Amino acid sequence: MKVGIPKEVYPGECRVAATPETAKHLMKLGFDVLIEKNAGESANFTNEAYTQAECKIVPDAPTLWAEADIVLKVRPPQLHPELGKDETELLREGGTLISFIWPAQNPDLLEKLAARKATVLAMDAVPRITRAQKMDALSSMANLAGYRAVIEAANHFGRFFNGQITAAGKVPPAKVLIIGAGVAGLAAIGTARSLGAIVRAFDTRLIVKEQVESLGAEFLELNFAEDGSGEGGYAKVMSDEFIKAEMELFAAQAKEVDIIITTALIPGKKAPVLVTQEMVESMKEGSVIVDLAAEQGGNCACTHPDEVYRYQGVTIVGLTDLPSRMAQQASQLYGTNLYHFLQEIGGANNYRVDFENEVIRGALVTHAGDITWPPPKPVLKDTETRRQEDKTKEPTVVAAPSTPSVLASPVSSSSKSSSDLWLVLVGLALLGIGISAPPSFLSHFTVFVLACFVGWQVIWNVKPALHTPLMSVTNAISGIIIIGGMLQISGASSSSTTILGAIAILVGTINISGGFLVTQRMLKMFQK
Repeated sequence: MKVGIPKEVYPGECRVAATPETAKHLMKLGFDVLIEKNAGESANFTNEAYTQAECKIVPDAPTLWAEADIVLKVRPPQLHPELGKDETELLREGGTLISFIWPAQNPDLLEKLAARKATVLAMDAVPRITRAQKMDALSSMANLAGYRAVIEAANHFGRFFNGQITAAGKVPPAKVLIIGAGVAGLAAIGTARSLGAIVRAFDTRLIVKEQVESLGAEFLELNFAEDGSGEGGYAKVMSDEFIKAEMELFAAQAKEVDIIITTALIPGKKAPVLVTQEMVESMKEGSVIVDLAAEQGGNCACTHPDEVYRYQGVTIVGLTDLPSRMAQQASQLYGTNLYHFLQEIGGANNYRVDFENEVIRGALVTHAGDITWPPPKPVLKDTETRRQEDKTKEPTVVAAPSTPSVLASPVSSSSKSSSDLWLVLVGLALLGIGISAPPSFLSHFTVFVLACFVGWQVIWNVKPALHTPLMSVTNAISGIIIIGGMLQISGASSSSTTILGAIAILVGTINISGGFLVTQRMLKMFQK
């Protein structure tokens, strides 16, 4: 199969859907890669670089669209300025297109693509689930946009971000408000903090508070029980009372801060206006607003998409091409997302549009002449329905009251018999040791068993975030065990007490050594 990478025709778009490096990855999946001449020039990828990566350079767009089985793009298909025809007309009938589509905003485009009987997969519609993170192009581009937003703000801001005390006087640190703590917002927080600014952030989703504070920013909260977490990790529309309190908070912050960066978007809807004209007018002279939602109408009432201008002393940045301004890095990340997506489809040898695959079905917007967007929502079955289905399943599920369910099998009875036999043998062995051991053995052994049980319960129920400090505690306990074991090995080498003491020393030593090795690896992660 042939994968085609055309040159982007959107005005000012510098990204390309495959770099020489990601093209090599596509070839490992069995694809032949076709590159339109000068497709990567704006992102600093020359034709020679693609040729060295064993890609085929195609002289013009019509030839590439005609030869390619799968076309990979960044922007949705649109009018080609040089050819005078829409790119949907270049896509061969029954072909495949993978790019950003924005199906909610482009219903007419879906109709055109369906008329071509094309299979179209939208990278902006990839579901935001754990398994699909490596294919999440929205997050890749939002990460770059958040970083670039701070750089643009710093460029238009007339002072340091960090506070300084110099011989010429004291410079206060810049105060930055970031509205929306999604991927772009968190990237902006990290960048602004690294430049030394005082950062405040707001989000309707209370779940992001810990992430905001971990980056060193202050999380602004409202005294509301309402949470803004929506489907797929996005925010949802809030109540009128919440929005009123939210706007009052923004109005107060606008008078204090120097820079506002807005990132609030609701899928399929116009961007909500969160910074009113009155708020802009209340800001200090020389302040900056960077509106990352400019392409969807803007979070600021004074935003002009694709423009940077001053309004009553406040610089408003409404650029919509922030990832494209870092074209080389953006192309690399987006190309990697596409590679993982094609790998999910099965590569060239096992290519198949699997309607049962949650990732593929979520991204599929047209197929064989039909518009397949939006994808069906997963059916949530009630408890009684699941119980009835479980009764009809084979093999039967058997569950003990306090143990996980296991599948019954023809050998389950023999396995149970073997387990019982082992328990009997272990019990007899312990009884024999108890009879031959000193009188104090039984009391010590009881303490040992109880310690094992309590230790297991404590460690099992500790949250993963606390495993590192728990390691320090277990190392200290292991040190005590080693001392205890050393006191017990002074007897006869054949006695059970000496043997158990030696085992305790061995296990304790392994635990302490492993703890130090893990700690050393963790410390190396923070070394430059």
